[in-house]
Amino acid sequence: MNLPDTSRHRRALAARLIAQGHLKSPAWKAAVEAVPRELFLSSGVFLPEEATGLWRPITPDGMDPEQWTALAYSDQSLVTQLDGRLTPDQADSAVSGFPTSSSTLPATVVGMLEALDVEDGQNAAEIGTGTGYSTALMCHRLGEDSVTSIEVDPRVAERADASLETAGYSTWTVTGDGLLGNPRRAPYDRIIATCAVRRIPYTWIRQTRPGGIILATVGPGSWSYGTGLAKLTVKDDGTAEGRIIGPSSFMPARSQAVVPVSGDLAACTAYADTERKAIIEPDRLNEWMPAFLAQLAAPGQLVRAVAGGGQETVYLFDTSRESFAALTADAGEWTVRQGGPLAIWDAIEGAVAAWRDAGEPDISAVRVEVSPHAHVYWIGGQQMATPNRSYWIGDNPALRWEHRHQPLTT
Repeated sequence: MNLPDTSRHRRALAARLIAQGHLKSPAWKAAVEAVPRELFLSSGVFLPEEATGLWRPITPDGMDPEQWTALAYSDQSLVTQLDGRLTPDQADSAVSGFPTSSSTLPATVVGMLEALDVEDGQNAAEIGTGTGYSTALMCHRLGEDSVTSIEVDPRVAERADASLETAGYSTWTVTGDGLLGNPRRAPYDRIIATCAVRRIPYTWIRQTRPGGIILATVGPGSWSYGTGLAKLTVKDDGTAEGRIIGPSSFMPARSQAVVPVSGDLAACTAYADTERKAIIEPDRLNEWMPAFLAQLAAPGQLVRAVAGGGQETVYLFDTSRESFAALTADAGEWTVRQGGPLAIWDAIEGAVAAWRDAGEPDISAVRVEVSPHAHVYWIGGQQMATPNRSYWIGDNPALRWEHRHQPLTT
Protein backbone atom coordinates (compact mmCIF):
# COMPACT_ATOMS: atom_id res chain seq x y z
CA MET A 1 0.00 0.00 0.00
CA ASN A 2 1.40 3.38 -1.00
CA LEU A 3 0.76 5.87 1.76
CA PRO A 4 0.65 9.59 1.01
CA ASP A 5 3.51 11.88 1.93
CA THR A 6 3.06 12.66 5.63
CA SER A 7 5.49 15.54 6.02
CA ARG A 8 2.68 18.06 6.54
CA HIS A 9 1.12 15.80 9.19
CA ARG A 10 4.44 15.61 10.99
CA ARG A 11 4.83 19.38 10.91
CA ALA A 12 1.27 19.78 12.17
CA LEU A 13 1.95 17.31 15.00
CA ALA A 14 5.06 19.25 15.99
CA ALA A 15 3.11 22.51 15.93
CA ARG A 16 0.39 21.05 18.18
CA LEU A 17 2.94 19.71 20.64
CA ILE A 18 4.65 23.10 20.79
CA ALA A 19 1.32 24.86 21.37
CA GLN A 20 0.49 22.37 24.15
CA GLY A 21 3.84 23.01 25.83
CA HIS A 22 5.20 19.46 25.39
CA LEU A 23 7.71 20.14 22.61
CA LYS A 24 10.28 22.78 23.51
CA SER A 25 13.67 22.21 21.90
CA PRO A 26 14.62 22.57 18.22
CA ALA A 27 16.38 19.18 18.20
CA TRP A 28 13.28 17.25 19.30
CA LYS A 29 11.12 19.34 16.96
CA ALA A 30 13.34 18.23 14.09
CA ALA A 31 12.94 14.61 15.21
CA VAL A 32 9.13 14.82 15.33
CA GLU A 33 9.06 16.38 11.88
CA ALA A 34 11.43 13.74 10.46
CA VAL A 35 10.10 10.43 11.85
CA PRO A 36 6.97 9.01 10.13
CA ARG A 37 4.77 7.63 12.91
CA GLU A 38 2.68 5.60 10.45
CA LEU A 39 5.67 3.35 9.67
CA PHE A 40 5.47 2.06 13.25
CA LEU A 41 1.81 1.08 12.94
CA SER A 42 2.10 -1.26 9.94
CA SER A 43 0.25 -4.09 11.72
CA GLY A 44 -2.67 -1.78 12.45
CA VAL A 45 -4.31 -0.66 15.67
CA PHE A 46 -7.19 -1.64 17.92
CA LEU A 47 -9.82 1.03 18.57
CA PRO A 48 -12.18 0.69 21.55
CA GLU A 49 -15.90 0.24 21.00
CA GLU A 50 -17.59 1.93 23.94
CA ALA A 51 -20.96 0.28 23.33
CA THR A 52 -19.62 -3.28 23.38
CA GLY A 53 -16.40 -3.01 25.36
CA LEU A 54 -14.63 -4.78 22.50
CA TRP A 55 -11.63 -3.75 20.39
CA ARG A 56 -12.11 -3.12 16.67
CA PRO A 57 -9.08 -3.93 14.47
CA ILE A 58 -8.05 -1.28 11.93
CA THR A 59 -5.26 -1.89 9.41
CA PRO A 60 -3.72 0.45 6.82
CA ASP A 61 -4.83 -1.86 4.00
CA GLY A 62 -8.45 -1.74 5.15
CA MET A 63 -8.76 2.03 5.41
CA ASP A 64 -8.60 5.04 3.11
CA PRO A 65 -4.94 6.23 3.06
CA GLU A 66 -5.80 9.77 4.14
CA GLN A 67 -8.01 8.52 6.95
CA TRP A 68 -5.30 6.12 8.08
CA THR A 69 -2.72 8.90 8.11
CA ALA A 70 -5.04 11.14 10.11
CA LEU A 71 -5.48 8.32 12.64
CA ALA A 72 -1.75 7.71 12.85
CA TYR A 73 -1.14 11.37 13.74
CA SER A 74 -4.11 11.77 16.06
CA ASP A 75 -3.56 12.86 19.66
CA GLN A 76 -4.22 9.49 21.25
CA SER A 77 -2.50 6.30 22.32
CA LEU A 78 -3.09 3.51 19.81
CA VAL A 79 -3.28 -0.08 21.04
CA THR A 80 -1.25 -2.46 18.88
CA GLN A 81 -1.44 -5.76 20.79
CA LEU A 82 -3.90 -7.56 23.07
CA ASP A 83 -3.22 -10.28 25.62
CA GLY A 84 0.48 -10.45 24.75
CA ARG A 85 -0.16 -12.09 21.37
CA LEU A 86 -2.94 -10.71 19.16
CA THR A 87 -2.23 -7.92 16.64
CA PRO A 88 -4.86 -6.08 14.55
CA ASP A 89 -3.82 -7.77 11.30
CA GLN A 90 -4.67 -11.14 12.89
CA ALA A 91 -8.25 -10.22 13.82
CA ASP A 92 -11.20 -10.21 11.41
CA SER A 93 -13.73 -8.60 13.74
CA ALA A 94 -14.07 -6.88 17.09
CA VAL A 95 -12.48 -8.88 19.90
CA SER A 96 -12.14 -8.77 23.66
CA GLY A 97 -8.76 -8.54 25.34
CA PHE A 98 -6.37 -6.59 27.52
CA PRO A 99 -3.92 -4.12 25.92
CA THR A 100 -0.30 -5.21 26.25
CA SER A 101 1.46 -2.95 23.73
CA SER A 102 0.67 0.40 22.18
CA SER A 103 1.96 3.49 20.43
CA THR A 104 1.78 5.97 23.28
CA LEU A 105 0.16 9.40 23.01
CA PRO A 106 2.71 11.62 21.19
CA ALA A 107 2.43 14.32 23.87
CA THR A 108 3.50 11.80 26.51
CA VAL A 109 6.36 10.45 24.39
CA VAL A 110 7.74 13.87 23.54
CA GLY A 111 7.19 15.26 27.03
CA MET A 112 9.26 12.43 28.50
CA LEU A 113 12.01 12.83 25.92
CA GLU A 114 12.22 16.54 26.71
CA ALA A 115 12.40 15.74 30.44
CA LEU A 116 15.30 13.36 29.79
CA ASP A 117 17.59 16.38 29.18
CA VAL A 118 19.77 14.61 26.62
CA GLU A 119 22.91 16.16 25.20
CA ASP A 120 24.83 15.45 22.01
CA GLY A 121 27.12 12.45 22.19
CA GLN A 122 25.33 10.74 25.06
CA ASN A 123 24.60 7.02 25.25
CA ALA A 124 20.95 6.21 26.03
CA ALA A 125 18.95 3.10 26.85
CA GLU A 126 15.22 2.68 26.38
CA ILE A 127 13.31 0.08 28.40
CA GLY A 128 10.35 -1.06 26.31
CA THR A 129 10.72 -0.65 22.54
CA GLY A 130 7.01 -1.04 21.79
CA THR A 131 6.32 0.02 18.23
CA GLY A 132 9.75 1.67 17.95
CA TYR A 133 8.44 5.20 17.34
CA SER A 134 10.07 6.72 20.42
CA THR A 135 13.22 4.73 19.62
CA ALA A 136 13.33 6.37 16.20
CA LEU A 137 12.93 9.83 17.72
CA MET A 138 15.88 9.11 20.01
CA CYS A 139 17.94 7.79 17.08
CA HIS A 140 17.27 10.99 15.13
CA ARG A 141 18.29 13.10 18.12
CA LEU A 142 21.35 11.16 19.35
CA GLY A 143 22.38 8.99 16.42
CA GLU A 144 21.45 5.35 15.87
CA ASP A 145 24.69 4.05 17.42
CA SER A 146 23.97 5.89 20.68
CA VAL A 147 20.60 4.26 21.41
CA THR A 148 19.93 0.81 22.87
CA SER A 149 16.30 -0.31 23.11
CA ILE A 150 15.21 -3.39 25.06
CA GLU A 151 11.90 -5.20 24.49
CA VAL A 152 10.75 -8.28 26.41
CA ASP A 153 8.25 -9.54 23.79
CA PRO A 154 10.09 -11.18 20.85
CA ARG A 155 7.25 -10.54 18.38
CA VAL A 156 6.93 -6.89 19.39
CA ALA A 157 10.70 -6.52 19.15
CA GLU A 158 10.78 -8.08 15.69
CA ARG A 159 8.10 -5.74 14.34
CA ALA A 160 9.75 -2.71 15.91
CA ASP A 161 13.15 -3.62 14.49
CA ALA A 162 11.67 -4.02 11.00
CA SER A 163 9.92 -0.65 11.30
CA LEU A 164 13.12 1.03 12.47
CA GLU A 165 15.01 -0.41 9.49
CA THR A 166 12.26 0.84 7.15
CA ALA A 167 12.58 4.29 8.71
CA GLY A 168 16.35 4.19 8.18
CA TYR A 169 17.57 3.52 11.74
CA SER A 170 19.83 0.50 12.28
CA THR A 171 20.05 0.90 16.02
CA TRP A 172 20.80 -1.51 18.86
CA THR A 173 17.59 -3.43 19.58
CA VAL A 174 17.72 -6.15 22.22
CA THR A 175 15.14 -8.79 23.10
CA GLY A 176 15.14 -9.43 26.82
CA ASP A 177 13.92 -8.32 30.23
CA GLY A 178 14.42 -4.57 30.36
CA LEU A 179 14.39 -4.66 34.18
CA LEU A 180 17.87 -6.16 33.87
CA GLY A 181 19.02 -3.42 31.51
CA ASN A 182 21.73 -4.30 29.01
CA PRO A 183 25.20 -4.28 30.60
CA ARG A 184 26.97 -4.94 27.29
CA ARG A 185 26.19 -1.40 26.09
CA ALA A 186 26.62 0.28 29.48
CA PRO A 187 27.41 2.67 31.01
CA TYR A 188 24.55 4.91 29.92
CA ASP A 189 24.13 8.63 30.31
CA ARG A 190 20.36 8.33 30.15
CA ILE A 191 17.84 5.53 30.81
CA ILE A 192 14.16 6.01 29.95
CA ALA A 193 11.39 3.47 30.56
CA THR A 194 8.19 3.34 28.53
CA CYS A 195 6.57 0.93 30.98
CA ALA A 196 5.61 1.33 34.62
CA VAL A 197 7.67 -0.35 37.35
CA ARG A 198 7.00 -0.95 41.02
CA ARG A 199 10.49 0.24 41.83
CA ILE A 200 13.55 1.45 39.95
CA PRO A 201 15.69 -1.67 39.40
CA TYR A 202 19.09 -1.18 40.96
CA THR A 203 20.62 -2.69 37.82
CA TRP A 204 19.66 0.53 36.01
CA ILE A 205 21.57 2.58 38.55
CA ARG A 206 24.61 0.32 38.24
CA GLN A 207 24.51 0.73 34.46
CA THR A 208 24.25 4.54 34.55
CA ARG A 209 27.20 6.91 34.83
CA PRO A 210 27.39 9.19 37.88
CA GLY A 211 25.50 12.32 36.88
CA GLY A 212 23.32 10.33 34.50
CA ILE A 213 19.52 10.50 34.56
CA ILE A 214 16.91 7.75 34.92
CA LEU A 215 13.32 8.54 33.94
CA ALA A 216 10.57 6.02 34.68
CA THR A 217 6.96 5.71 35.81
CA VAL A 218 6.79 4.23 39.30
CA GLY A 219 3.95 2.89 41.43
CA PRO A 220 4.77 0.69 44.44
CA GLY A 221 1.37 -0.97 44.16
CA SER A 222 -0.24 -2.63 41.16
CA TRP A 223 -2.92 -0.05 40.42
CA SER A 224 -3.67 1.16 36.90
CA TYR A 225 -3.53 4.79 38.08
CA GLY A 226 -1.95 6.85 40.84
CA THR A 227 1.56 6.42 39.44
CA GLY A 228 4.25 9.07 39.07
CA LEU A 229 7.07 9.92 36.70
CA ALA A 230 10.33 9.67 38.66
CA LYS A 231 13.40 11.59 37.49
CA LEU A 232 16.53 10.50 39.31
CA THR A 233 20.17 11.51 39.06
CA VAL A 234 22.77 8.82 39.77
CA LYS A 235 25.38 9.81 42.33
CA ASP A 236 29.01 8.86 42.87
CA ASP A 237 28.15 6.74 45.92
CA GLY A 238 25.97 4.33 43.90
CA THR A 239 22.64 5.80 44.94
CA ALA A 240 20.18 7.82 42.89
CA GLU A 241 18.07 10.73 44.05
CA GLY A 242 15.38 12.91 42.53
CA ARG A 243 11.66 13.46 42.65
CA ILE A 244 8.35 12.67 41.04
CA ILE A 245 7.99 15.31 38.33
CA GLY A 246 4.32 14.66 37.58
CA PRO A 247 1.57 12.06 37.18
CA SER A 248 2.20 9.38 34.58
CA SER A 249 0.49 6.25 33.32
CA PHE A 250 2.01 3.34 31.39
CA MET A 251 1.36 -0.35 31.01
CA PRO A 252 3.29 -2.29 33.68
CA ALA A 253 6.51 -4.07 32.85
CA ARG A 254 5.49 -7.46 31.52
CA SER A 255 7.11 -9.42 34.35
CA GLN A 256 5.38 -7.19 36.92
CA ALA A 257 1.88 -7.44 35.50
CA VAL A 258 -0.35 -8.79 38.26
CA VAL A 259 -3.23 -11.21 37.88
CA PRO A 260 -6.18 -9.44 39.53
CA VAL A 261 -7.56 -10.91 42.72
CA SER A 262 -10.50 -13.07 41.69
CA GLY A 263 -12.95 -15.54 43.11
CA ASP A 264 -15.26 -14.93 46.03
CA LEU A 265 -13.81 -11.72 47.47
CA ALA A 266 -16.30 -11.79 50.35
CA ALA A 267 -14.93 -15.19 51.33
CA CYS A 268 -11.34 -13.92 51.02
CA THR A 269 -12.15 -11.18 53.51
CA ALA A 270 -14.52 -13.11 55.78
CA TYR A 271 -12.30 -13.24 58.85
CA ALA A 272 -11.50 -9.71 59.94
CA ASP A 273 -9.50 -8.73 63.00
CA THR A 274 -11.09 -5.29 63.38
CA GLU A 275 -14.14 -3.35 62.22
CA ARG A 276 -14.75 0.40 62.52
CA LYS A 277 -16.10 3.47 60.78
CA ALA A 278 -13.77 4.77 58.07
CA ILE A 279 -12.36 8.24 58.71
CA ILE A 280 -11.52 8.81 55.04
CA GLU A 281 -13.89 7.64 52.30
CA PRO A 282 -12.40 5.36 49.62
CA ASP A 283 -13.63 7.77 46.93
CA ARG A 284 -10.58 9.90 47.80
CA LEU A 285 -8.52 7.19 46.12
CA ASN A 286 -10.10 8.18 42.81
CA GLU A 287 -7.80 11.23 42.97
CA TRP A 288 -4.30 10.75 41.57
CA MET A 289 -2.22 11.99 44.52
CA PRO A 290 -4.14 10.16 47.27
CA ALA A 291 -3.95 7.02 45.12
CA PHE A 292 -0.17 7.43 44.84
CA LEU A 293 0.12 7.96 48.60
CA ALA A 294 -2.04 4.91 49.27
CA GLN A 295 0.35 2.76 47.27
CA LEU A 296 3.32 4.18 49.16
CA ALA A 297 1.66 3.43 52.47
CA ALA A 298 0.35 -0.04 51.59
CA PRO A 299 1.50 -1.43 48.22
CA GLY A 300 -0.94 -3.93 46.79
CA GLN A 301 -4.13 -4.25 44.77
CA LEU A 302 -7.45 -2.42 44.83
CA VAL A 303 -10.67 -4.01 43.57
CA ARG A 304 -14.11 -2.42 43.40
CA ALA A 305 -17.09 -4.77 43.35
CA VAL A 306 -20.82 -4.07 43.11
CA ALA A 307 -23.30 -6.58 44.52
CA GLY A 308 -26.62 -7.41 42.90
CA GLY A 309 -28.43 -4.86 45.05
CA GLY A 310 -26.06 -2.12 43.90
CA GLN A 311 -23.97 -1.97 47.08
CA GLU A 312 -20.31 -1.24 46.36
CA THR A 313 -17.46 -2.83 48.27
CA VAL A 314 -13.89 -1.61 47.95
CA TYR A 315 -11.29 -4.31 48.60
CA LEU A 316 -7.60 -3.73 49.19
CA PHE A 317 -4.99 -6.50 49.44
CA ASP A 318 -1.32 -6.12 50.26
CA THR A 319 1.26 -7.53 47.85
CA SER A 320 1.48 -10.82 49.78
CA ARG A 321 -2.34 -11.06 49.92
CA GLU A 322 -2.01 -11.92 53.62
CA SER A 323 -3.65 -8.65 54.70
CA PHE A 324 -6.86 -7.05 53.49
CA ALA A 325 -9.24 -4.16 54.00
CA ALA A 326 -12.87 -4.24 52.88
CA LEU A 327 -14.96 -1.06 52.87
CA THR A 328 -18.74 -0.95 52.50
CA ALA A 329 -21.17 1.96 52.68
CA ASP A 330 -24.44 2.11 54.56
CA ALA A 331 -26.55 5.28 54.33
CA GLY A 332 -23.50 7.15 53.07
CA GLU A 333 -21.25 6.05 55.95
CA TRP A 334 -18.32 3.76 55.23
CA THR A 335 -17.30 0.84 57.45
CA VAL A 336 -13.88 -0.78 57.12
CA ARG A 337 -13.04 -4.35 58.09
CA GLN A 338 -9.35 -5.28 58.24
CA GLY A 339 -7.46 -8.52 58.64
CA GLY A 340 -3.88 -9.78 58.58
CA PRO A 341 -0.59 -8.44 59.95
CA LEU A 342 -0.88 -5.07 58.15
CA ALA A 343 -3.77 -2.73 58.93
CA ILE A 344 -3.99 -1.50 55.35
CA TRP A 345 -6.67 1.15 55.76
CA ASP A 346 -5.04 2.53 58.93
CA ALA A 347 -1.82 3.06 56.96
CA ILE A 348 -3.64 4.68 54.04
CA GLU A 349 -5.69 6.96 56.25
CA GLY A 350 -2.56 8.05 58.10
CA ALA A 351 -0.76 8.93 54.88
CA VAL A 352 -3.71 10.80 53.34
CA ALA A 353 -4.41 12.67 56.59
CA ALA A 354 -0.76 13.75 56.95
CA TRP A 355 -0.74 14.91 53.33
CA ARG A 356 -3.98 16.84 53.86
CA ASP A 357 -2.57 18.48 57.01
CA ALA A 358 0.52 19.49 55.01
CA GLY A 359 -1.68 21.46 52.60
CA GLU A 360 -2.24 18.72 49.99
CA PRO A 361 0.98 19.29 48.02
CA ASP A 362 1.13 18.18 44.39
CA ILE A 363 2.70 14.87 43.41
CA SER A 364 5.78 16.81 42.30
CA ALA A 365 6.54 17.41 46.00
CA VAL A 366 7.43 13.72 46.43
CA ARG A 367 11.17 13.09 46.59
CA VAL A 368 12.82 9.72 45.96
CA GLU A 369 16.11 8.09 46.87
CA VAL A 370 17.16 4.64 45.68
CA SER A 371 20.02 2.68 47.24
CA PRO A 372 21.06 -0.98 46.95
CA HIS A 373 18.89 -1.66 49.98
CA ALA A 374 15.72 0.41 49.69
CA HIS A 375 13.50 2.95 47.99
CA VAL A 376 12.74 5.94 50.19
CA TYR A 377 9.94 8.39 49.35
CA TRP A 378 9.19 11.52 51.33
CA ILE A 379 7.47 14.90 51.23
CA GLY A 380 8.93 18.01 52.82
CA GLY A 381 12.02 18.14 54.96
CA GLN A 382 15.31 19.95 54.85
CA GLN A 383 18.53 19.19 53.04
CA MET A 384 21.47 18.11 55.20
CA ALA A 385 25.09 17.59 54.20
CA THR A 386 28.10 15.49 55.15
CA PRO A 387 31.57 15.66 53.59
CA ASN A 388 30.65 12.94 51.11
CA ARG A 389 27.00 13.47 50.27
CA SER A 390 23.86 15.50 50.79
CA TYR A 391 20.57 14.06 51.93
CA TRP A 392 17.10 15.08 53.07
CA ILE A 393 15.49 14.64 56.45
CA GLY A 394 11.70 14.61 56.43
CA ASP A 395 9.90 16.89 58.87
CA ASN A 396 6.93 14.54 59.27
CA PRO A 397 7.54 10.79 59.73
CA ALA A 398 4.02 10.18 58.44
CA LEU A 399 5.15 11.55 55.07
CA ARG A 400 8.14 9.25 54.71
CA TRP A 401 7.99 5.70 53.34
CA GLU A 402 10.84 3.22 53.07
CA HIS A 403 10.49 0.10 50.93
CA ARG A 404 13.38 -2.25 51.55
CA HIS A 405 14.41 -4.74 48.89
CA GLN A 406 17.04 -7.22 47.92
CA PRO A 407 19.28 -5.85 45.15
CA LEU A 408 19.46 -7.75 41.89
CA THR A 409 22.83 -9.42 41.30
CA THR A 410 22.88 -9.31 37.49
